Amino acid sequence: MLETVIHTENLTKQFGDFTAVDAITFDVYKGEIFGFLGANGAGKTTAMRILCGLLSPTSGEAKVAGFDVYKESEDIKKHIGYMSQKFSLYNNLTVKENIQFFGGIYGIERKRLKEKTNELIERLGLVHEADKLVGSLPLGWKQKISFSTAILHEPRIVFLDEPTGGVDPITRRQFWDMIYEASNRGITVFVTTHYMDEAEYCDRVSIMVDGAIAALNNPSDMKKDFGVKDMNDVFLELARGAKRGE
Repeated sequence: MLETVIHTENLTKQFGDFTAVDAITFDVYKGEIFGFLGANGAGKTTAMRILCGLLSPTSGEAKVAGFDVYKESEDIKKHIGYMSQKFSLYNNLTVKENIQFFGGIYGIERKRLKEKTNELIERLGLVHEADKLVGSLPLGWKQKISFSTAILHEPRIVFLDEPTGGVDPITRRQFWDMIYEASNRGITVFVTTHYMDEAEYCDRVSIMVDGAIAALNNPSDMKKDFGVKDMNDVFLELARGAKRGE
């Protein structure tokens, strides 16, 4: 039986008279790569902030890593990793200093952190760049370091908010290899992206329209349901019915 690591039921978030997230219900399972898609203004960022323990919902239910979003948001934060759309490390620190800084925040014991830092630097092929300022590195390298740091403490779930924005296709492919590796280790990957070809890499995909989930399935079946050849066409079919914009 699949282990549920994210559960929502009629999850809703209102800002005054505006309903940003409209009664969404879904489950995400251990080790799954779950694509959370939607046009700008669809509500996906608000929903992700709730699931990360950064925002309280108006109504409905949600549990992340077994913790309630209403009462246990601090526990949620301890069991997840997060990588934002914008590069989230410190440009004025070296590669090694960034890894050690965030590892310390995650509470990794000093001796173990030193070992994990050396292992990570070697695995990423950054032995000669370890003492260079992160700000001097190409964007693709920065994204790889940021992702690796987000899962340094082996979280149950990692949230990725458009992680490959602005990087070249080859680097995007390499980044997804890292996502697959994390998934194979049992880390659940919850990812938003504007690249519809990346939706094909996910185990299942949810597409939000006007705050609600308009479709949820694996990419192959979703394409069959809509009678189209790729996920971009699925997205366009659903986006045509959207009433609210960016």
